[in-house]
Amino acid sequence: MTSTPPQPPDQPTGRGALAPFRYPAFRSIWIANLFSNVGSTIQSVAAAWLMTDLTSSHVLVALVQASATIPILLLGVFAGAIADNFDRRRVMMAAQTGMLAVSAILAVMGYAGWITPLSLLALTLMVGIGTALNGPAWQASVRLQVGRADLPQAIALNAISFNLARSVGPALGGLLISLWSVSLAFAINAASYIGMIVVLWLWRPEAPRPQRQPMLAAIRVGAEFCWQSIPIRKVLLRGACFGIGAAGMQALLPTVVRQLLHGTELDYGLMLGAFGIGSIVVALWVGKARRRFGSENVVSVGAAAFIVSLLVLSTARSMPLALIASLLGGMGWVCAMTSLNVAMQLRSPEAILGRCLSIYQAVTFGGMAAGAWLWGTVADKISLPFALDAAAVWMALTLALRFIAPMPTREEGRLDSVEEPNAKQPGTGGSARPA
Repeated sequence: MTSTPPQPPDQPTGRGALAPFRYPAFRSIWIANLFSNVGSTIQSVAAAWLMTDLTSSHVLVALVQASATIPILLLGVFAGAIADNFDRRRVMMAAQTGMLAVSAILAVMGYAGWITPLSLLALTLMVGIGTALNGPAWQASVRLQVGRADLPQAIALNAISFNLARSVGPALGGLLISLWSVSLAFAINAASYIGMIVVLWLWRPEAPRPQRQPMLAAIRVGAEFCWQSIPIRKVLLRGACFGIGAAGMQALLPTVVRQLLHGTELDYGLMLGAFGIGSIVVALWVGKARRRFGSENVVSVGAAAFIVSLLVLSTARSMPLALIASLLGGMGWVCAMTSLNVAMQLRSPEAILGRCLSIYQAVTFGGMAAGAWLWGTVADKISLPFALDAAAVWMALTLALRFIAPMPTREEGRLDSVEEPNAKQPGTGGSARPA
């Protein structure tokens, strides 16, 4: 791969949804990330299903589902400061290498029969720590991979990569578990990190040298900016509230399949696959919808889709109806999360981008972790259908935020123009140049 200039071209290569694929750096990283995401979803399915075998506790099952989000809540702001203080490519490589090692340990322990509920939760939390470290650096590096005008499309395509993996990975994970074992699923995930590590090793972006600050001082700068920016405060509030409600489906889905649908691990994989398919379908047009109708309407539609999904899931006793609910959930997820991510990126300065994105991740996914514990506890104390209904009620209440804390308008708080090109011409060299 060729080197990247300090700034990618400002001129858009084409306003289509697939325009970012014309940049070699983005294309290579996207493909490697797709395979890594497939491995991660295979492991997530295996870990969640294994936990239902090891314990009947709804809380533990919900927590193993939330193990990727809890470290983001606790460590995300430190990861953002690390992303801004050090070479983001090297930070991603370190995180990917660590996740490979932990997944390999998980596979070995699985083959040896040493896994207990607590050890499973501890190891999945360690993988979550790697995810927390990788996230801000990875999201902030997108600006080095594509031109500014193609940034919203690149964010949407990264969401598609994640949700393609959620379409294919769960079904593969369910098949692997039913035909072989969860240990093989863990081993495949460990191997899936290798491609991303190689691509990152070959990528040489000529990014500006980071201006290092003491860790706490760097965190304070990012936190002060986010607190003082009214548009960003609104995005953070919306993300936290949506995350709490969305956790009702994502954290309780394994027990829904096992207890309400009396399904198998393959059925669980199909449910997650339907969620991913719904996400992909929406991700292809969510950018156009946001430009036409505004972020507020798109986020509200996403919340409404999740409300219907949760209500249908709480009453579903057959797989076809449950698959429809999961499909709707995936649609709602991408409508809301992609719009929130784009709003955050367009209003964050480059110098503190990693910190701003880490705060967004900590708040949003921290909400999901809190929601997982909350709805899991409600399911244990009352019932699983009641917990799903309660999550739907919470999501319905978040619709009132369009009046209290509306999403930023198109120009509100934006630091530069991403939608409109400037006079600079494309094709100035490096891996950010379209092929």
